[in-house]
Amino acid sequence: MKKTLLALLFGFSLTAQATDIKFAMEPSYPPFEMTNEKGEIIGFDVDIANAICKEINANCTFHSQPFDGLIQGLKQKQFDAAISGMGITEARKKQVLFSDPYFPSSAAFIAKKGTDFANLKTIGVQNGTTYQNYLAKEKKEYNSKSYASYQSAILDVENGRIDAIFGDVPVLAEMIKKHQELDFVGEKIDNQNYFGNGLGIATNIKNQALVDQFNAALKTIKENGEYQKIYDKWMSGK
Repeated sequence: MKKTLLALLFGFSLTAQATDIKFAMEPSYPPFEMTNEKGEIIGFDVDIANAICKEINANCTFHSQPFDGLIQGLKQKQFDAAISGMGITEARKKQVLFSDPYFPSSAAFIAKKGTDFANLKTIGVQNGTTYQNYLAKEKKEYNSKSYASYQSAILDVENGRIDAIFGDVPVLAEMIKKHQELDFVGEKIDNQNYFGNGLGIATNIKNQALVDQFNAALKTIKENGEYQKIYDKWMSGK
C-alpha cells in the first residue's frame, strides 16, 4: 500500500513539474525587448512569453543573442525558442517553425525632421533582418549600411552619416519618442513577400509540439484579455 501511494505521489510530481523553456532574443529592440538598469531583459516580447509560459505551466528564461544568430541557434538547439520581433517569411519557414502571429508587421523609414524622402541615399538597417533583405533585393537604388543593433544607427542618422533608418514601425516609433529630432518619412511598406505576415515565435523545425502549445496559449491570452493588457502597457504610445 505504501509503495502504491509513493508511486502515485511520485507520478503526480512528475506530471505537475513545470517545463523549462529557454528563450533567446536580441535585447536592443524596444519596445519588444531591451535591458533595464538591472541588466534584466524586459519588453513586450518578454511579457508575451511569460504569459504564454504561465498558461502552459513552464518556467521561462530569457537570454541575449545577436539577431542574425537566432535561426542558427535554433537549428543547433542552443535554446528552445526565439521571440525577438521576428517577421514570419517563407525563407525563414524553411529553416524554423513559427507560432501563429502574435503581432502585425509593417515597415517604414525614419529620418531627421524635414528630410525629403526623394533625397534618401544611405539607409541604416539591422543585420540579419527582413528589412535588410528587402532593401538588398527590392531597393537597390539605396546604399544600405547594416548594424548589429539600431542604437548605433540612431547615432549615425543624427550625425548625418546615414540618411535614414528602415525597420519595424513600432520600433521606429519608440525611437522617435526618445529622439524627437527624428520622424517618419515616406509611406509604410506592407510587401507581403517580406512584411505583413506578422511576428512569430520561432522554434527548431522539428519542435511542432512546442509550437502547438504556444499557439493554444496565445489564443487563450488573446481571449482572456491578458494580451490586450500587455499591448496597452508597451504599445500605447505608438
